Amino acid sequence: MNLDTGAARPTRSPIPEGVTRSPNAEAMLEKIAALDAEQAKAVAGGGEKYVARHHDRGKLMPRERIELLIDEGSAFLELSPLAGWGSDFAVGASVVTGIGVVEGVEVMITANDPSVKGGASNPWTVKKIFRASQIAEENRLPTIALVESGGADLPTQKEIFIPGGKLFRDITRSSAAKVPTVALVFGNSTAGGAYVPGMSDYTVMVREQAKVFLGGPPLVKMATGEESDDESLGGAEMHARTSGLADYLAEDERDAIRIGRRIVARLNWRKAVSRGGFETGLRPSSTTRELRASTNENAYAEPDEDPEGLLDLVPTDLKEPFDPREVVARICDGVSATNGQVFDEFKPLYGTSLVTGWAKLHGRPIGILANAQGVLFSQEAQKATQFVQLANQTDTPLLFLHNTTGYMVGKEYEQGGIIKHGAMMINAISNSTVPHLSVVMGASYGAGNYGMNGRAFDPRFLFTWPSAKSAVMGPAQLAGVLEIVAQQSAESKGQPFDAEGFKGIKEIVEAQIEEQSLPHFLSGMLYDDGVIDPRDTRTVLGICLSVIDNVPVEGTDRFGVFRM
Repeated sequence: MNLDTGAARPTRSPIPEGVTRSPNAEAMLEKIAALDAEQAKAVAGGGEKYVARHHDRGKLMPRERIELLIDEGSAFLELSPLAGWGSDFAVGASVVTGIGVVEGVEVMITANDPSVKGGASNPWTVKKIFRASQIAEENRLPTIALVESGGADLPTQKEIFIPGGKLFRDITRSSAAKVPTVALVFGNSTAGGAYVPGMSDYTVMVREQAKVFLGGPPLVKMATGEESDDESLGGAEMHARTSGLADYLAEDERDAIRIGRRIVARLNWRKAVSRGGFETGLRPSSTTRELRASTNENAYAEPDEDPEGLLDLVPTDLKEPFDPREVVARICDGVSATNGQVFDEFKPLYGTSLVTGWAKLHGRPIGILANAQGVLFSQEAQKATQFVQLANQTDTPLLFLHNTTGYMVGKEYEQGGIIKHGAMMINAISNSTVPHLSVVMGASYGAGNYGMNGRAFDPRFLFTWPSAKSAVMGPAQLAGVLEIVAQQSAESKGQPFDAEGFKGIKEIVEAQIEEQSLPHFLSGMLYDDGVIDPRDTRTVLGICLSVIDNVPVEGTDRFGVFRM
């Protein structure tokens, strides 16, 4: 996850002279540096050679186009920048996706990266755009596509062609739902990609650059024997004057972006919920905050504790617990005249390994469920179930802060009903209709990932910290289970078990699970919406909560059967 255009990124406090970082903070900073290096690969696109070639043609790179498109000084919340990490494809999947503010309107932006194989779509490109489309649909966001793509990556067509049709279906469904779609075409938009401008509500094409056709000159020659050239077959001027596909003909890329901004300005777009606060992505001045405190019930104060302290909180060994209340104090609104205190904890003496309570974040009310000691017991599950029902009763969005090894196992707990109580919690979360946000801070293992609203449960947004790990169970535990199973299998067959020989297998399994538990790998699989610096958590969540306000928040009173 990137936060571009520095206004939205909090200022980093310099370390006072003579003060050293804690081991926890040093370890976190090392992880953040590694994260920055991986995200830089996505920003680099196809590499210096192809970026230079693109610039030499007088063209802009996708993030340069986005920077000109969004309002000056506003934030761009880039999503899934590590898509495809660890695969055979370029990190970032040859497309940039994210949420920006254009003429005061929050929009979903997708931008092909033509420096990576001409912007061709590979399997990860499709998955990344699917996720962007889902976010746009759930949060009622107009979409702007910055198009320059040669179409499908043909060697992987079997993974693209059939599912890829959903991309075009989503564009038309958005239009049918009265959520505008805009296409700015800067270069090639061929084959199936021609349907992006064809199905968008508004289409802008750049003179002498945009080329939109179902089949280019070589394919037309093969199919019909007809001789043609790019311009007469699918050039911008032809589409503006003859076919009518282009609604606007732009003189150059900057003109296309100017026209795109004017289109958005004329949409007469209104949020479902008007709270003020984060629409521009700018942090308000102290004067503005004081004015809100006296006039606006959604006024907010900055956190009482310095967000820099988030670097120190997560132990290098995730088996060591940390207090999530310290996270709440650094990401939620501080004490002000309107909210009284930072966090009103719910059932603080019951089910103490799960912290629940009410707070505000950028003036928006939220309910928080945060793991304290890692393990979820029956009391924690029952407490969470009641809390989720209360949030739905009051139409309050929920924030899940993960650091759990899962639900407790063992004879005592099985007999005490841990399965039915865990199922009760998962039932409540599955059927809850208020928006859910998730941040994986530390461990998120086993069914605990489900109970804390992991990716499978479709939170509106899910981000991870560089310290996060997620898998069926920890690497050592998983390898140990496999060893026990192998030993029992050998004994059942009357064969000796070679413990020394299995040691090598255990080491391989542990290493594999460790790698597949790490945030880079998980983000590459699009199991989150981005890996974020912990210090950016408040800003990222503030943007997400503002986006959520595009749709009315309505809780439910209908849940499945709770097994008591």
